[in-house]
Amino acid sequence: MPTAVISDVHANAAALKVVLADIAARGLSRIICLGDTVGYGPDPLECVDLVRERCAWCLMGNHDYGVLYEPTNFNPAAEMAAFWTRDQFDLEPNDALRAERYKFLNQLKVRVAERIGPNGAEPASNGNGAEIPADGPRVPLLAVHGSPRKPINEYIFPEDATNNADKMESIFDRIPQICMVGHTHVPGVFTDEPDFYPPTELGEHGYSFQPVEKAVINVGSVGQPRDGDPRASYVVLHADRVEFVRLAYDVESTAKKIKSIPKLPEYNADRLYVGR
Repeated sequence: MPTAVISDVHANAAALKVVLADIAARGLSRIICLGDTVGYGPDPLECVDLVRERCAWCLMGNHDYGVLYEPTNFNPAAEMAAFWTRDQFDLEPNDALRAERYKFLNQLKVRVAERIGPNGAEPASNGNGAEIPADGPRVPLLAVHGSPRKPINEYIFPEDATNNADKMESIFDRIPQICMVGHTHVPGVFTDEPDFYPPTELGEHGYSFQPVEKAVINVGSVGQPRDGDPRASYVVLHADRVEFVRLAYDVESTAKKIKSIPKLPEYNADRLYVGR
């Protein structure tokens, strides 16, 4: 059975629920998350609860880090949202639930190495670090939030494929074959040509893995797309390819929630309508 891969929920419960419903409708039982469950949006607690309940594991994004520690090098809007989000964690009256949510943030992984088999992504080792034997060929998979060089906070932008050859070479040197990222909120596939292919150029079938080609796959953002398309984005990881999925959700409901919270900048709401 394929694996669903989500990222950058950014406290947008309306978008996350639509994505989770679509994943369930496809009969997919394993979900992995590439980080930034919180930040920007109005529903951090609900989103954390859904992700920690539904996902096999989750990575630490820069916004998760900013809430748990400090929002270093954040723009003013992101910083305001980080401090407000922390307040929501702290104001939880249930001591056990508050502790569980902080435990979730504290135990987020920085990077995960798995492999792609008949059922999509699968663990490559057990809890003690011992390798799990495979019954056939597997494609090595690395998952980080930002980049293999700086897993939490380095952006890999589409224009890097043509404008920053040294950066891309350094990134591809650090991955075995396939790497999955989020962070920029722009879905698409980088190959070691180097080149970048948005989902619209890949077609409905998506990107097929090539034995002699390395690829970095950006899964896009569930809760705050930035590619000009306001629909939630996630991917389905098959044994031989990755499929991009876009889903409309009630943007208005999330935008209204943001605008009702004085400590969240209205820009965080306005950008949702245009996918920026």
